[in-house]
Amino acid sequence: QVQLVESGGGLVQAGGSLRLSCAVSDSTSSIAFMSWFRRIPGKQRELVATMTSGDYRNYVDSVKGRFTISRDSAKNTLYLQMNSLKPEDSAVYYCNVVKDGSNYWGQGTQVTVSS
Repeated sequence: QVQLVESGGGLVQAGGSLRLSCAVSDSTSSIAFMSWFRRIPGKQRELVATMTSGDYRNYVDSVKGRFTISRDSAKNTLYLQMNSLKPEDSAVYYCNVVKDGSNYWGQGTQVTVSS
């Protein structure tokens, strides 16, 4: 069982930045896929960014060049650096990892971007 705890959400003005953190109860170096998703009210959950154990990274087109996914293996923490935030980035952001074929989710952290 892997436990995930997100933090770092909040209220920010358009153009601002936030860094989300996800504390992972297992070694991040042993996890195949680590991702950030978001859910906007009334819409389906959206994959925002993914990082593999081999450091391959992929982003949804709407955040490319603005968001960066990274990890600190020494701290077992996954990050999402979000720059140039837009009101349409407002959502609940969830950390997700896939380990040994099982999906694990955090509780989510709210990000609100004001115009």
